[in-house]
Amino acid sequence: MIILPTFFKEKFATLASSGLLLLTLTATGCQSASESSEAIVSQPTSTSATPMSTDISQQTLKQQALRIQRALANKDFARITDDIHPTRGVRFSMYAYVRPESDKVFNRAQYAQYLQQSNLRFTWGEKDGTGDLLITPLPTYLETWVDGKKFNDVDVSVNKITNNGNSINNLKDIYQNSDVVEFYHKGTEEYAGMDWRVLRLVFDEYQGKRYLVAVINDQWTV
Repeated sequence: MIILPTFFKEKFATLASSGLLLLTLTATGCQSASESSEAIVSQPTSTSATPMSTDISQQTLKQQALRIQRALANKDFARITDDIHPTRGVRFSMYAYVRPESDKVFNRAQYAQYLQQSNLRFTWGEKDGTGDLLITPLPTYLETWVDGKKFNDVDVSVNKITNNGNSINNLKDIYQNSDVVEFYHKGTEEYAGMDWRVLRLVFDEYQGKRYLVAVINDQWTV
């Protein structure tokens, strides 16, 4: 074993310490540069991959919603059964204000069953203005209240909520992490646009796919 003189031991320790300090500064500098680059990349730009993926995802969701709307418009109600969330089912809300304690929720099996039982009536809620209860079978509710044909060839948006009425819209409180596709019928000149209607289809992801969890109607309320 070679024994170094005391002078060389002290010199070697000084050099080692300086090298370690330099290595530490270099590593810290790389980390800061990495964080800065990441921050720059995350900014929305026309060439960024993130917005492109989001656009594709939203377009796919919009296509699914349009398919559901067309099925409702054509009274092909059974066609949307497989779009219903496998574990949460689908909730129907008469107005913008979602009422989890009273709005009807059907799982897939129930939805398919009640479509076939046109004599089985449900209480869907109170009509605005009169307070009368809307009591009707599921197929009639879908045909007359959801009224999918009214939303043919209308404005369609993803995760953009239109608030034209004076009723409280608590959608984002109930469905905090959900995606919403909105169909907006602007109304007619005859009624100065007061007969506007909105159909909102709410989706949640489950095992890599999006499923329908809510069908929400909205209109002018007093």
